[in-house]
Amino acid sequence: MDSAQFNNQILALSDKLYRLAKSILRNVEAAQDAVQDLSLKLWEKRVKLDEVENIQAFTMRAMRNLCLDTIRQQHDEDEFPNEMEFIEPNPHQQIEQKDLVNRIREMIDNLPELQRTIIRMRDVEGLELYEIAYITTLTENAVSVNLSRARQKIREQILKEQKIVEETVWKR
Repeated sequence: MDSAQFNNQILALSDKLYRLAKSILRNVEAAQDAVQDLSLKLWEKRVKLDEVENIQAFTMRAMRNLCLDTIRQQHDEDEFPNEMEFIEPNPHQQIEQKDLVNRIREMIDNLPELQRTIIRMRDVEGLELYEIAYITTLTENAVSVNLSRARQKIREQILKEQKIVEETVWKR
């Protein structure tokens, strides 16, 4: 693999790799460092990358493994900035959406690591089940089950919170 191919195939994935690293490490600087480290490692092994069938899945798997190694060495910090910018005509809707996004993020953050990683790869990154299976070294069925369980937990938490809000409103 020459430098042009490396730029087109590996460096083009930098944004996805960064988002994956950030979701696992929950730290902007650590995620940036992880992308740099992986890019360097892949550059050093670029000759062997021609043998890889699915470069995207391979690099995402390598990033996941690198992040998990990093987590074993240090503690994680906040993943997302506290402020999210929404462009909505109604300020009330803005606040509601912001609160909902933050609550869903919290719910995802409270999922077990594997479910959290899978739901982000599928619903945020848009990866296919077979790619997630390759990255996580699980079967497609196991990925599907974990994704379903993660979504179900979030759905149940949202419904539970909705019920509490409705009960509070009716008591007034």
